[in-house]
Amino acid sequence: MEPTLDRLFVDFSDKRLRQYSLEIEKCLAKLSNEQIWARGSGNENAIGNLVLHLCGNVRQRSAAVAGREYVRIRHEEFSATGGVSTQELTDRLRVAVEEALAELGRLSAGRLAERVAFGEFDQAILEVIYHMEIHFALHTGQIIFATKMMTGEDLGFYKPSQSATK
Repeated sequence: MEPTLDRLFVDFSDKRLRQYSLEIEKCLAKLSNEQIWARGSGNENAIGNLVLHLCGNVRQRSAAVAGREYVRIRHEEFSATGGVSTQELTDRLRVAVEEALAELGRLSAGRLAERVAFGEFDQAILEVIYHMEIHFALHTGQIIFATKMMTGEDLGFYKPSQSATK
């Protein structure tokens, strides 16, 4: 039996959140605490800030899907200058993603069009998930780029296919 469009969307969203989260964890494991909290200038975010920001965003959005209240203090995600260890950042990210994945797993097709209001947003659940995915991908890319700049390493996330190299 072919999967339904709603299951394709939810399953793909689940797969990507897992992938991005693991890529961020791999980056965090390669960096010192000083590198995680380094800022080039006052208007830049450290990798640690981006991870805190992703945790806040994902938790806010998964709570909205679940119909739970979630109080987010967004400015604290960006104002932090340290004080959160690599392990704690990793753990917070895992918990936030697992909560979101649990909510995705409970969704029915009919709920994707249901509107939810949270913070300044009023969106269909499908839009909530889509925005969460894009947002997570954007900041994952920033974290990967910063990690490559700091370590000079190819992180090995994307290998060209054999046919692409011929």
